[in-house]
Amino acid sequence: MALDVDRYFDRRRLTRALRFWRIAAIVAIVAFVAVAIGRSDAIPRASVALLEVHNVIFDDTDRIELLDDIAADDRVKALIVHIDSPGGTVVGGENLYLALRRVAEKKPVVAVMAELATSAGYMVALGTDHIVARQGTVTGSIGVLMQSVEVTELMAKLGISADTIKSAPLKATPNPMEKLTPDARAAAQDVVMDMYDMFVDMVAERRNMDRDATLKLADGRVYTGRQAIQNGLIDEIGGEREARAWLKSARNIDDRLPISVVEVRHEKGFLSGILDDLMGKALFSERLRLDGLISLWHPQLH
Repeated sequence: MALDVDRYFDRRRLTRALRFWRIAAIVAIVAFVAVAIGRSDAIPRASVALLEVHNVIFDDTDRIELLDDIAADDRVKALIVHIDSPGGTVVGGENLYLALRRVAEKKPVVAVMAELATSAGYMVALGTDHIVARQGTVTGSIGVLMQSVEVTELMAKLGISADTIKSAPLKATPNPMEKLTPDARAAAQDVVMDMYDMFVDMVAERRNMDRDATLKLADGRVYTGRQAIQNGLIDEIGGEREARAWLKSARNIDDRLPISVVEVRHEKGFLSGILDDLMGKALFSERLRLDGLISLWHPQLH
């Protein structure tokens, strides 16, 4: 009799366990399907996409691919780019600018500047059809810079000397371990000025300005939003509400369409790659490659 009771309770425990795992399996399947549906249809049937460009701008292939997807997606009727950045690398800003122009060929694009949109941050805004900023937004700082350090005197005090064997005098200059010669300085200045000319041409073309007038604005200084609208660097004072109003009045985009925030999904290792590029290679000034030139307001790291 005791054996029958034990069997009864064992059967009940087994039944409860089976029931638990069946429910768990169903929940897991439902969750998986929901995530899959969400990933395949993250953007509503018709919407206005919003992309955030914040912090320092680097050349980001994942973000470029996302923008190309937005350009090709008929569900996205317009794109708002929210910019809050001090700038970044020249190539990072240039590639983002070009990607936004590709989107603009298919649908309207508006930039909404927040607290800061300077240097490469302003370059990105130039890729849009309409630029909106707050009165207190800091923008401008049109220019390019190249930075290096020279530690030869410190090395001498420590009793350290460096020998460099290279194919030509201007190879790998500027170099922290050798003094900057006049020829090396001139060569570096030529590179910086060529990129600067590219930036100035962007401003002149996109803002429909005479180049001489653009040069007067492109001396590296920053402007408030109030100053920027007076000198033609932006189109309107406001924020997202004003951007939606412009989309409706100028491009007939329904202001009742929902906003869909799109996010860049990076593969593992993106941050470590940036740190390696900026820090790990800095010893030999490899960060001063052409794509490492900086268009950044207050680039010093504290």
